Amino acid sequence: MSQQWTSRVGHILAAAGSAIGIGAIWKFSYVAANNGGGAFLIVFLLFSFIIGLAVLLAENILGSSTHAEAVNAFKKMMGRNWVIIGVIGVFSSWCIYSFYSVVGGWTIGYTVMAATGQLNITDSAELTGIFTRFISNPLWPILAHLAFAGLTCFVVLAGVQRGLEKAVKIMMPMLFIIMILLIIVGISLPGSSEGLKLFLYPDFSKLTPQGVLDALGLAFFSLSIGLGIHITYSAYLADNKGIANSSMWVVILSCMVCVLAGLMIFPALSAAGLEPNAGPGLTFMTMPVYFANLPGGNILAVTFFVLLLMAALTSAISLLEHIVAYVQMRFQWTRRRAGLVVTASIMLMGIPVSLSFGPMSDVTFAGKTVFDLLDYLTSNILMPLFGIAMCLIFGWSRRANALIPDNISGLKRQCLLLVWRYIGPICIGIILVHGLIG
Repeated sequence: MSQQWTSRVGHILAAAGSAIGIGAIWKFSYVAANNGGGAFLIVFLLFSFIIGLAVLLAENILGSSTHAEAVNAFKKMMGRNWVIIGVIGVFSSWCIYSFYSVVGGWTIGYTVMAATGQLNITDSAELTGIFTRFISNPLWPILAHLAFAGLTCFVVLAGVQRGLEKAVKIMMPMLFIIMILLIIVGISLPGSSEGLKLFLYPDFSKLTPQGVLDALGLAFFSLSIGLGIHITYSAYLADNKGIANSSMWVVILSCMVCVLAGLMIFPALSAAGLEPNAGPGLTFMTMPVYFANLPGGNILAVTFFVLLLMAALTSAISLLEHIVAYVQMRFQWTRRRAGLVVTASIMLMGIPVSLSFGPMSDVTFAGKTVFDLLDYLTSNILMPLFGIAMCLIFGWSRRANALIPDNISGLKRQCLLLVWRYIGPICIGIILVHGLIG
């Protein structure tokens, strides 16, 4: 790859940014609340630092050793017949970005609404109506989606150093600062201690088998593994020295955001007497009620939605960069041409995705709307298949084993092989089977 990160810090922040998305905020807290709080957190961290770290390290080793994006990395390591794995990763990224850009557009729309005082409402039913009307509107969410995709494209077109690295070095520290600020506000309110207890106290009696499966899925997907993004990002490194430490830091930062999200959400909602909802319900309908009851709540609401926007952007940038890197190599295009063509395709695909919440809500495939179909295809089938392939290749292929850095030896190497050969494929296989029959 002709471009490189200026430092390993840039790579770590970019890789962590790709892993940190809206899901870490709107799903983690809800699932933890329903599965024993600290008990779920313990299981999630175990899965993240065992299976998640092993798959992430495999991707980073492959990229930093071959200096190629996902498709050509597999070709260089295993031969032409294995490029299909990389293609699955790139196609999955395109599908995810197609609907993720729509959700990213929602964060832009809500940032504007918060800034203009339209969300200063204490009635959750009214906020639910606002959200439903907004996402079902045939115009505004599409315009917001186009703006979000355009903003992401602007960063990627600037290149690795002046675009990606510069952006994450600004956005990642801001993301942590905003989260810590909102945590301080939340825990200072009367009644917040109950929320802290609910999140941190491990109640294993409430941890269900489905909760354990959710912890496994979140550990896998919250790190952005199973797409090949980290193969592309690590290809911009000068060498594979220190790749184990870099991978560990990415897992630490990603898990830290999930923990901070819990510390931000639980005390706040406990103090306001609110219950955490799932998905968009938490971020777009429940949290505005909390902010509306606080002095200066309008400013805090804007701050919160800026946080969501930055989390969405860091993930979207990695998705687009991953696709653009492949298109550049495949067609020998310039970064500008590849970025504009890919972004145009995302903008077009995002239109029916957005309309699937409104005028096209009755258009279904196998009972799923366009949005749900893309989500199901990637989360339940393609990403697990990619993850299983990565584990089996690095667990059993001599060619892949030859790429493992010399400083990963002895017990570390044996533990990795154990995860790659057996633990990873079995656990990820459970995700795949559950997704297919669930």
